[in-house]
Amino acid sequence: MTSPKPMPDDWQRALIIAAHPDDIEYGVAAAVSAWTAAGKEVHYLLATRGEAGMAGVPPEEAGPLREEEERRSAAVVGVSEVEFLDQRDGVLVQGPELRRDLAAAIRRHRPELVVTGYFGATWTPPGVSPGYVNSADHRALGQCVLDAVADASNEWIFRDLEEPRWSGVQYIAVQDPGAPMHEIDVSDHVEKAVASLSEHRRYLELLSDVPVEDQARQIVDMATATEDGRRRVGFRLFWG
Repeated sequence: MTSPKPMPDDWQRALIIAAHPDDIEYGVAAAVSAWTAAGKEVHYLLATRGEAGMAGVPPEEAGPLREEEERRSAAVVGVSEVEFLDQRDGVLVQGPELRRDLAAAIRRHRPELVVTGYFGATWTPPGVSPGYVNSADHRALGQCVLDAVADASNEWIFRDLEEPRWSGVQYIAVQDPGAPMHEIDVSDHVEKAVASLSEHRRYLELLSDVPVEDQARQIVDMATATEDGRRRVGFRLFWG
């Protein structure tokens, strides 16, 4: 088995795109902490406000709450710019409407690196069985992110967009919890990642009676563990 290569470093601005508040904090935030500590500029783009994700909490209450939790969470790892697209949580659709919104956002943020979460149909964390069915929103968003990078540089596909074309995306990185081809060492950023996820306090309190910080540590440990004891976040990398 080929060892993963280090993530490339020849970029300055990244856009992290996720479906819901807290998605980034399930591993990728550790990489974000490493990047911002190295002087990189990182922005977040959330397709929804996660308003359908809190049992017993109406969407009109959950949406603003989860947005605020995400902004606090982002600040912990050095991210000050967090944009929400206002797509409806739970029913993201892979297609031109979502691609258009994503392409416009890519033009606004002008990244060299675009990062999104794993969007395969199913996934099995290391040492866990059985596995999980991935969220429909994650599956729809991921494919649209890949397409929107090309859309952002094309002047003819979405001709009504006012934002100037952006063809500066060098890399697209898709989080890969299984067999990544590239990785970033986050050994020095685990505590920041745990603190970042812990900002989703109300959300995590509804998921489990386990104390929030303990939940966050378990999740980050699972998302960053390696066989040799190092901590890493793995990605599949594509040309932009």
